[in-house]
Amino acid sequence: MMNKQEIYNYLKQKNIWHEITEHEAVFHMRELPKIELLYPEAEGKNLFVCDDKKVNYYLITVKGNKRVNLKEFKKQNNTRSLSFAKETELMDIMHLTPGSVTPFGILNDKDLKVQVYIDKDFMNDHHIIGIHPNDNTATVWLKIEDLIAIIKEHGNQVCMIAI
Repeated sequence: MMNKQEIYNYLKQKNIWHEITEHEAVFHMRELPKIELLYPEAEGKNLFVCDDKKVNYYLITVKGNKRVNLKEFKKQNNTRSLSFAKETELMDIMHLTPGSVTPFGILNDKDLKVQVYIDKDFMNDHHIIGIHPNDNTATVWLKIEDLIAIIKEHGNQVCMIAI
């Protein structure tokens, strides 16, 4: 399973432009103001949710200042009722702990269980997104197009949506 250093190596190996901000562990978006970020407007917030049958799993990535209404998301994306997935499911599927949820966790989803939904607003602001490298002690900044390509290359579905 890919850890922080392996994510860095992967990005270098793929020759993907990125910048890294190392920082103290962050568990909630409200802790971000105490950290100096390169592109604060591009920070991603990630929700790992599942449907009521525990069959479909979704990673929803939005701009950090946004709230996600799961009922509205369900309606717009034609899913079953949604709730936050359990800590054990997060660990089993993406090998992540709460507070470190990130689209890079998809690289650990060997069974391709997770569908990824990304906020279209990341296409603004120089197309940059900031996400954890499977560890909440750093933020990796990269182009949204590169992140989408990484997810698709891995085999997971990714949709750009308005949230």
